[in-house]
Amino acid sequence: MEHLLLLSILNGLLNLSRAVPATVFPTDQDVESQPDERDISSRILEANKDTVEKAVIVSAMKNIAEKTCISFVPQTNKFEYIGIESLLGCWSSVGRTGGKQQLSLSVEGCVYYGIVEHELLHALGFHHEHTRSDRDQYVRINWENIPKASAYNFEEKDTNNLKTPYDYNSIMHYGRTSFSLQYGKETITPIPDSSVKIGQRQEMSNIDIQRINKLYECGK
Repeated sequence: MEHLLLLSILNGLLNLSRAVPATVFPTDQDVESQPDERDISSRILEANKDTVEKAVIVSAMKNIAEKTCISFVPQTNKFEYIGIESLLGCWSSVGRTGGKQQLSLSVEGCVYYGIVEHELLHALGFHHEHTRSDRDQYVRINWENIPKASAYNFEEKDTNNLKTPYDYNSIMHYGRTSFSLQYGKETITPIPDSSVKIGQRQEMSNIDIQRINKLYECGK
């Protein structure tokens, strides 16, 4: 079963000097356990069509499309869609919200391939890996190093993990010092092996891909 997502891109000038940690908008919705329907509509708001930013976003979409049954197509008259805009920071609603589903990729540091994939996976229904329901077996959250205003990004969720293992290599996993109150202080520590690498933003892991295909019943 192929899933169509209609999109629209709002672009601007990319400032490579300011990288913002990818995060999820506070008013999220957990639909990880079951997408509302198999054909999903979304959209990218377009101002100038031929830009570096749009090329990065489209490249990330193509990678998802090539490895899953999700397809991204231009939005026309569909009521429900993902609206990708340059707002403040990097964030997305989680899963289908009805009507316009907001996804922000600020041109001030968010339009990088890995961050785009991260936010698109939020839009597809996935929370941060370090917030999944069994996370306490695999990571320790160091609350004393996390600002209160950012604590929601580390709160445990009641997720459907689709019978997949915890993935330290997930593109949805934060790094050790994400949102730290003090430079170098860890907010997340892997356990029992604290040397495990976490927080990559290169591309989806094999388990990320597996989860999308499971959630959307690709191949059926």
